[in-house]
Amino acid sequence: MEEKSFSRQQGMYYKRGREDLISKLPDSLLSQILSHLPTKDAVRTSVLSHRWKSVWLLVPNLDLSSSEFPDYTAFASFIDKLLAFSREENSVLYKLKLTLQKKDESDQSCVTRWIDSAANPKLNHLDLECALANRRFLETIPQSLYTECDTLVYLRLHRVSLGEIKSVSLLCLKTMRLEHNVYASDASLESLISSCSLLEDLSIVRMVPDNVRVVRVRSQSLTSFHVDYLLGEGDDFFGDLVREGSGVFIDAPRLKYLKFDDDFSDSKVIANPVSLEKVNLAFVFGEHDFTDVVELPKRNMFRGFFKSISGVKEMKISAYTMEFLDNNREYETYDPLPQFCNVSILKVAFYVVNLDMMPTLLESFPNLKSLVLTLDFYDPLEEEADVRHLAVPTCLLSSLESVKIRRFNRGPVYMEVARYFLENSHVLKKLVLDFRCLGVEEGFNMLRDLIALPRLSASCQVLLC
Repeated sequence: MEEKSFSRQQGMYYKRGREDLISKLPDSLLSQILSHLPTKDAVRTSVLSHRWKSVWLLVPNLDLSSSEFPDYTAFASFIDKLLAFSREENSVLYKLKLTLQKKDESDQSCVTRWIDSAANPKLNHLDLECALANRRFLETIPQSLYTECDTLVYLRLHRVSLGEIKSVSLLCLKTMRLEHNVYASDASLESLISSCSLLEDLSIVRMVPDNVRVVRVRSQSLTSFHVDYLLGEGDDFFGDLVREGSGVFIDAPRLKYLKFDDDFSDSKVIANPVSLEKVNLAFVFGEHDFTDVVELPKRNMFRGFFKSISGVKEMKISAYTMEFLDNNREYETYDPLPQFCNVSILKVAFYVVNLDMMPTLLESFPNLKSLVLTLDFYDPLEEEADVRHLAVPTCLLSSLESVKIRRFNRGPVYMEVARYFLENSHVLKKLVLDFRCLGVEEGFNMLRDLIALPRLSASCQVLLC
């Protein structure tokens, strides 16, 4: 009698020793099935049987890290053999992600030949990360990447060297992430960006130095741009000497989202008015910019930049930026911020010492509906800001419907800020307080105090989260 077993979970009988129908599937279909597994799991299927020994080698997407191998030499040897097999079998890679953790110059340079080997007209996703690689032995990207990957849609290059680019044929590229790389020149980086005619999403995280003084972004298709500065291992201190003359120049008429995050550049210029929907401004200036006397060129650049984005619909402003504005408050009388009439959502952070700048800022957002406020570096021993007697901007009288105060606590400044909005907002519907309390009793006391605050808007709710 044929032996059977029953699975209660699946509710069906299985015949022990039944013929393996999956292994009879063609290699092309098996490789597609394995492509949905992490590469290391796909490799493990090679031990199932002789039939499965080399099926994983035909998988069209590979994600490998040198940290998963005994040493870098073993990793390099494995990749070489894998790519050689792919060439022999005429298999095509659609997605390739490699993470290299090189410790010193004794680890061989392999990226150039790997990309030369993997570059093909059907590759659509390439993610290359060289972690912990000192600038003295950066891997070099070959010309084949720019000329033989016509269908590439996503490209991420982290901590590599991009030499002089002679020709670019990235006709389908839509997303490009350039992180901690070294470039041949300003012109070379500009050429790479402008030659990608379908590019929509660009992120540049600069290292110091990267052989680029001014990042020029010229694109008729770009909708999202993020620029950042981070110091990596082996990078030098980014002093004023390196910073002098640096900048970001943007000519992208279709740009919708813009983010400056820890950008040290001396200048930021948008050439033509754009229909921005979201702007994230986390400018980081040098120490001398936070003094009472700020250089006229920096102030003019700052004002000019704000005017170029006056049509934006949503904005996020860091405490650094607000500190800069506060230090330049004396110029507000004759050179105020532009009116951001289209902004309905504003997220802004203040240092407590700059909090009296809030009405001046909000006056530039006459149609604001939602405000998310963060108070940074609050010291209870500092002199308290006189919040209750601040002026009342236009948006509190006519449009502001929602206020959220992040990191709320029962400190006097926080309570006074909550009181300020409740007492002065005519159409406020909800005040949301994102708080951390020490215990049930403190939470109860906070809630009791908040409920007792007078409200100008009868429909306003106070919500704790």
